[in-house]
Amino acid sequence: MSEFALSALAATRALRALFEPTPLQRNDHLSARFGAEIWLKREDLTPVRSYKLRGAFTAMRKLRESDPEASHFVCASAGNHAQGVAFACRHFGVKGTIFMPVTTPQQKIDKTNTFGGDAIEIVLTGDYFDDTLAAAQAFCTKAGAHFLAPFDDASVIEGQASVGVEILDQMSEAPDLVILPVGGGGLAAGVTGYLRATAPATKFRFVEPLGGASLTAAVAAGHPVTLDQVNSFVDGAAVARIGARPFAELGWVTPEMIHLAPEDRICITMLEMLNVEGIVLEPAGAMSIDILPELAEEIRGKRVVCITSGGNFDFERLPEVRERAQRYSGLKKYFILRLPQRPGALRDFLEMLGPDDDIARFEYLKKSARNFGSVLIGIETKRAENFTKLFAKLDAEGFVWRDITEDETLAEFLI
Repeated sequence: MSEFALSALAATRALRALFEPTPLQRNDHLSARFGAEIWLKREDLTPVRSYKLRGAFTAMRKLRESDPEASHFVCASAGNHAQGVAFACRHFGVKGTIFMPVTTPQQKIDKTNTFGGDAIEIVLTGDYFDDTLAAAQAFCTKAGAHFLAPFDDASVIEGQASVGVEILDQMSEAPDLVILPVGGGGLAAGVTGYLRATAPATKFRFVEPLGGASLTAAVAAGHPVTLDQVNSFVDGAAVARIGARPFAELGWVTPEMIHLAPEDRICITMLEMLNVEGIVLEPAGAMSIDILPELAEEIRGKRVVCITSGGNFDFERLPEVRERAQRYSGLKKYFILRLPQRPGALRDFLEMLGPDDDIARFEYLKKSARNFGSVLIGIETKRAENFTKLFAKLDAEGFVWRDITEDETLAEFLI
């Protein structure tokens, strides 16, 4: 067995002081849908509802073993890593200083405080994460504390590898395929590092958010690169640059192994898992399930493990998730209608709507001319093809209209 595999086993044994292995559950709904054995590794069921606790605990444990006097730890995070560090600080009885952006939702701040209790102090600084990270590292140097990186650290990768250890322990046979979400790369590097050493027949697929494809960019360039822009919706995996250490362990990955999940499509998966299975997943936690349709032919008859990496979802975001899902599936559209300023014009438009069409938004924007006014209209329907019929009616009656559903600039200001 490789040295890394032995380290992963040791990390897994140490983690039992915190929590039992997370469940590996066969999902009947997904298995029937894809004609395969679909298993979910429920990392959304750790004490902090994400796998991040594994890496934070392992890194802190190993630092304390090498330096028994280590008693102050620092991190920068607006989410799952902060909660993992807070939990580990309370467990070890050490001091933690957690830097978070000023824009961090209060729910995440409160949860981090709950996990850390009196052991931690939260410092809110910086409008953007890069500013928060710089402040945390400067403080760490000044205070003589230990900085805990979220993914670009060998001990963190060892801790995340414990997910792979548990998968093999929980299955009678090794899986044919493991699907891994990728952000900074720590989880992917750890799990594949262990399974490639102990279950060489197992294959892998990696999923990144479309708006944060740092592994894709790194594989294309042959080294980590910084993305010019990142869509922050999938906050658990929206990373501008994959970690150097994780990427060094993922050098064997080819472009064909990586799949990109559109942010709005992930919302459909989140709602499906919530409504059908009662499983609450954050956007990053749903990514491994989201790409199953793309792999349908490949996985038929196979044993597949999807790692649901986290369930820290704020239900205040549910309306946004539903909105994104409807728009992606073509069940909701926004358009600007040039409405004649004459009696009966609005009635003429309303009569074009079908029995399944509902008006979700109606707002006069301005009069574009004496005889016309611009109206922002949002329509929800039950079948996407209903919009084809509606727009054909509008054209036939001479209405001037513009679909702005996919126009990011207009949607940002008007919707």
